[in-house]
Amino acid sequence: MDLAIGICLGLGLAASCGFRVFVPLLVTNIGSLLGWVKLSSGFEWMGSWPAFAVFLSATIIEIGTYYIPWLDNALDTIAIPLATLAGTLLSVTFFAELPPMIQWTLGIIVGGGSAAVIKTGASMARLKSSLFTAGWANWIIATFEHLASIMMSILTIVLPILMGIFTVIVLVYFIYRVFLKPKELTAR
Repeated sequence: MDLAIGICLGLGLAASCGFRVFVPLLVTNIGSLLGWVKLSSGFEWMGSWPAFAVFLSATIIEIGTYYIPWLDNALDTIAIPLATLAGTLLSVTFFAELPPMIQWTLGIIVGGGSAAVIKTGASMARLKSSLFTAGWANWIIATFEHLASIMMSILTIVLPILMGIFTVIVLVYFIYRVFLKPKELTAR
């Protein structure tokens, strides 16, 4: 059961990185400081007070930057690889009971992949918003993403199995919308 909970924690928090890179890291840090989650060996630093200061500062800067028109689109260019890295890190942190080769392979594919898929979908939504509203509606998308990342992260810590299932559903939806549906439309 611990392995299933770890996989659900890793998957849910990694997917949450697709909405905001640093929110899930901050929530994981707070969860560790409060004793709600146990970080695997070698990743205890993520539950330290210096990490709290870094993650809190980075979260505030990231959230604030997404409210500056056009800078939000520029941030998305670096946020996709950062979300992938953060998703991989969070997944590996909770896949502790697996051998290192499997732990890191799953972390990269499942964690990094889920963060990248969601971040790509969110970035495309922002680009469309910029195109159709000259960036004036981007704050609405940014607010949704902030709230989605915060709620997904907290709920993943509190209800890992339920959020693991929910995350799989969200990923299937994003994969369909981002990668499969555009191809169907161009085929017509």
